[in-house]
Order: sequence, then structure tokens, then C-alpha cells
Amino acid sequence: MKLRIPAEWEDQEALIVVFPPEHSDWAHSLEEIRTSYLEFITTIARFQPCMVICENKQTLSNLLPTLQNIQLIEMQTNDTWIRDFGGINVYKNNKRHTYDFVFNAWGNKFEASMDNSITRRLFDEGYLGGKLSSFDFVLEGGSIDSNGHGVMLSTAYCLYEQNRNAHLSKKKIQKILMELFGLKKLIILKHGALMGDDTDSHIDTLARFVSKDTIVYVKCYDKKDEHYKELKKMEKELKKTEFHLIPLPLPSAHYFNDHRIPATYINFVLINNAVLVPTYSDPCDEQVLQTFEKLFPDREIVGIEASVFIREHGSLHCASMNIYKKLGKTK
Repeated sequence: MKLRIPAEWEDQEALIVVFPPEHSDWAHSLEEIRTSYLEFITTIARFQPCMVICENKQTLSNLLPTLQNIQLIEMQTNDTWIRDFGGINVYKNNKRHTYDFVFNAWGNKFEASMDNSITRRLFDEGYLGGKLSSFDFVLEGGSIDSNGHGVMLSTAYCLYEQNRNAHLSKKKIQKILMELFGLKKLIILKHGALMGDDTDSHIDTLARFVSKDTIVYVKCYDKKDEHYKELKKMEKELKKTEFHLIPLPLPSAHYFNDHRIPATYINFVLINNAVLVPTYSDPCDEQVLQTFEKLFPDREIVGIEASVFIREHGSLHCASMNIYKKLGKTK
């Protein structure tokens, strides 16, 4: 059987997001984050279908300027970060399957019972199609990244964190990932972290594939910044791989309620014919957008202001999950 996990630049059927519930951790910024989500949703819908989970379809439809390319799904959730509790697509003999892993809110940090059931609910109500496989294994989508050709990136801080799969050895965790995703190589970085990150160093805040042989990664240029040493160690690890590396600058420090929050350009989203890049009203924004234009000359590069997203410690990639085409060919 031919088995592989696709790369994010492959053809997609939809991008799925969760509109912030009224009674959630977003209470401190509900109006602002909902405005940001409306921009995010309508931008996605310019390029491909967007499935939006929400607590009240009528309320959301009244807020959207158009429902073209937008499908509203009324379901209750605990939170919005569907990258980590949404189903993960793989291709088995070029046919799309969905994996449903256990989501325990990044090592039992928060309540997550509704989020943990969302993939099964979506499947049972016919929104996902194909086949669903459920596993008694904790894994978040933001903790892994694929080049579509059998290589996966992840981090040791997250994969081996004691509140996820403590009953399994490191070798067993690696074996499970290798087998479930049909991997030829699994690169697990031992370094890399951002202040304010609840996820224990998800790879989608630190380093991502942008092609079969190219990785972009966050680089701190300020030696006085608290991230400098750790990110420098991560850079040294990446340089030991065979991949071409392109650094993206760490944005200047952002704070909310006197705590530093994890601004990163690595949390971009690839969709059909476009790249959605988080911006932070930062001096580096324009430089980063220009870098993405060079990396993806055939796609429209769209900057989306994400400063409100990071108040709850995530950004655009964390807030979305890709659903790929039913049939897939390696790109």
C-alpha cells in the first residue's frame, strides 16, 4: 500500500476554521477576534471553499458580507485552534483518508472534551467523506509538518511531553509516526521555543517546509532577546539536515496582559493559489511578504493582521485545518 501525508501546497478541497464561541477564552477580546476571523474567512473564500464551525449559523451569516464559497456548520467547541484537534489527512493509494487522534488540550492544560470529539462529529454528519481512522494516541496537527515526500518535521519538547503519551517510549512514538504517515525520515528538533506558547513548541511556529527541499524557520537577530540562544541552537540543528534553509525574522516583542505572546511568521497558511501570511504591524512585515513572493511566485501572497490572534497564543495556521482533495498526486 502506498501511504503518505501530503504537503500543504497540494490541492485542497477546503480549509476549515472555528469561529470564536461567545463563552470561551476569547471573552477578553471577543469583538476584535471575531472581526479578525471575518477577514480571515472572507479571504480564504476568495480562493477556495471555507468550512466554518460556529455555535449559531444565523448569527454568523448575518455578519458575513457573502456566503459564497463558505459553508457554515453549527457545532459546539471549547476553543478555536482546529489545527490541533481537526482530522489529519493522509493518502492511501492516492485516496484521501482522515486520521482522528486524541486531543487533550496540549497536555491537559485546558478543558477539551468537545474539541476532542469534533472530527468524529464532522465525519458522522457527512462533512469529511472518505474513511476515518481513530487512534488512541495524542497528536496535534500543529506539531508536525510534511514535505509530501516522506519527510516530517517535529519537536522533542512536544512529542515527548509527559502529559501526552507518557506510557510510550521515544522509540515507540517515533515508530508510530513513521508507520502511520508512511515516512522515510522523521526530523525531531531538540531546540526551539517561543515565549507564551501553550503547545510545548509546535513546529508550525518554528520551522516549516515550503517545498520538497526547502525549510523556512524563525531566526532571532537580537542577541539581547530572550529567544536568541534557543533559536540559535535550533538553527544549528536545521543546518545539519540536507535541506535548503531560509530564515524569517522573529517579530519584535508583543505583549498582552503584561505577558509576551508568540508572534511568528512561520504560522502561515497555504491554500489553493495563495499563501496567507500573518502580519503583526511590525517593521519586518513587508520584508517577510516579499520573501514569500519569491518563494511562491505563482501564488498570491496575502498578509492578514494577526496581532489579536496571538493574544490567545496562536495565529493563522493554528486557527485552520486543510482538507485535501479526495484523490492526490505527489507534488
